[in-house]
Amino acid sequence: MWPSLTRQTICSRGSSRAWKQLVGALSSSQLAAARAHAIRPQTQTQIPYNSLLKTTTRAASTSQPVNMGIKTDIHLYTTGTPNGIKVSILLEELGLEYQVTKIDIMKNVQKEQWFLDINPNGRIPALTDTFTDGKTINLFESASIMQYLVDRYDTEHKVSYPHGSREHYQVQNWVYWQMGGLGPMQGQANHFSRYAPEKIQYGIDRYQNETRRLYGVMETQLASNPSGYLVGDKATIADFACWGWVAGYSWCGIDIEPFPHLKAWLWKLKERPGLDKGRNVPTPHTALDHVGKSQEELDKMAEESRKWIQAGMAADAKK
Repeated sequence: MWPSLTRQTICSRGSSRAWKQLVGALSSSQLAAARAHAIRPQTQTQIPYNSLLKTTTRAASTSQPVNMGIKTDIHLYTTGTPNGIKVSILLEELGLEYQVTKIDIMKNVQKEQWFLDINPNGRIPALTDTFTDGKTINLFESASIMQYLVDRYDTEHKVSYPHGSREHYQVQNWVYWQMGGLGPMQGQANHFSRYAPEKIQYGIDRYQNETRRLYGVMETQLASNPSGYLVGDKATIADFACWGWVAGYSWCGIDIEPFPHLKAWLWKLKERPGLDKGRNVPTPHTALDHVGKSQEELDKMAEESRKWIQAGMAADAKK
């Protein structure tokens, strides 16, 4: 997948003795990060070479020690959308080390060939890892990535349940429900209320009302479970899959007050250190900052994204 890039060729990018000593100390995983940076600098938000000894990241921070968490070869390609933060939240909850590359969707980096080689659908998130056979595995679609991560790395079932258990299948219910219902419907509510080039009240009403209905489904489930989570007695990938969408309730024009159990769930999960770190990867999570703002303020905030979305739709229509 990568061109031949060795310590010698990396050293040629810098001439100082300190630089060569730094490169010589790199582990194989850190050398891989250097390869990625060297061949795709224009498309990546990567750590500078002089910080490579600290870049086997946890929470995408240059200040994290190399051995902070469980060592992996995971590389996450994402941005701070409701779907994008699902995976970083899970990685933090599991305490895994990982590399992260911010994909600038405003510049259509996800449409570049190197990214399409990982995810042919040209959407985030995507993830690569070294599989059990020693070869790279490419993963895309957030639910698929989350299932892979818990199947392979959550051996103690911190945020999952054993295969074959009742709770395992109930978690699957809610993950698929989010992928097929909550995400698409709230995404369309966002589109018609924030990004459409003209106001189409029917579209706004249709998708906002359906999003409210889906919030009501979650409200009923949460009210029926004494733990306050969607399934069983702990937070699982079902909760993490839904959290980023519900956190954006204000952006899509929904009032959360009629859903007290859902509101409590939203803020309860936010207090989890793993979720709170993960939601801020690769950039600060701002959805909750929209709470309390007027519709006029929110519309103004959407202007730049509106232009980009319309341009992207026009480009896709020509293909």
